Amino acid sequence: MAALRFGGIAERVGGQMTRAQGLRLRSLAEEAYQPMQYARDLTFEEAERRINALKAEIALADSF
Repeated sequence: MAALRFGGIAERVGGQMTRAQGLRLRSLAEEAYQPMQYARDLTFEEAERRINALKAEIALADSF
C-alpha cells in the first residue's frame, strides 16, 4: 500500500504519465519534428512506448 501512496511503480502501471515522462516526450517529439506524438492524456505505458520509439528514430537519424 505504501507504493500506492508515495508514487511507486504500482501506481504508475495503468495510470497517467508522470511529469518527467511528459517533459521528456515533449522534448523528443520536438527534436524529431513530430509534435503530434505528445499528448497530455497518455497513460504511463503509452508515454514510455512513444519515448522509446522517438529515441530510436532520433538515433537512426543521427547515424547517417
